[in-house]
Amino acid sequence: MPQSDQQQTLVLIKPDALKNSLTGYVLSYLSEFHTSLRFAGVKIVHVTGMLAEEHYAEHRGKLFYPSLIEYITGVIHYPATPERRRVIAIVYQGSDAVRKIRDIAGPTNPLIARETKPGCIRALGTLAPIKDGKGATIGERMDNLIHASATLADAEREIKLWFKPHDIPPSMHPYATAACGEHYYFSKGKLTTRYSGGSICVLAPGNVAWKSDLEALTLIAGGSTASVSLETVVAKYLVNEEKENP
Repeated sequence: MPQSDQQQTLVLIKPDALKNSLTGYVLSYLSEFHTSLRFAGVKIVHVTGMLAEEHYAEHRGKLFYPSLIEYITGVIHYPATPERRRVIAIVYQGSDAVRKIRDIAGPTNPLIARETKPGCIRALGTLAPIKDGKGATIGERMDNLIHASATLADAEREIKLWFKPHDIPPSMHPYATAACGEHYYFSKGKLTTRYSGGSICVLAPGNVAWKSDLEALTLIAGGSTASVSLETVVAKYLVNEEKENP
């Protein structure tokens, strides 16, 4: 666990914030002036289905899950312009980072945010109806502009899901890293240590990865069960790749 002044948290500026030109507003609220936190990593991400499903894995099977995936991948807000589907992923670092960002973001539900904490970021969000194939409303989705890690444990899982070590300066790495000792390839949902046609190289000898990812890949390659899924490890390495899911 990082020291208190080295805590990190993940923020995602979601497609609805981007479409409504709220990026500057969000960044100004989260600036070092207001939070005393600093950037550790920033990237623009075309969110793949695999990344979205792993990010929202806790909601699998729930009524709103398919709509949630379409939301974070940008399909809902940019149905006709896939080249505009993206989020801005940010790692903030500093003392009490998780709590500070959550306080500024406000409650998850935009209606509750407006009632209990007017002026917070999510107070500008909306609730959108979820409809079935016949057009009947079967639930609602919270379009709440940003994601912010809820706990230190969530922050670690999410940062490792969205960021590779080299996306963050070495002096700001909050979690242990290690150099890879062999090739790992991904194809058709499986991991191999030898290249086959159409597979993508996830890691090669000498590449630096999160130590926990390497431990998981070693177990999976050996036929054992790891504490995280193969998709959780691999998803970040397919970000912004032309071949996203070989």
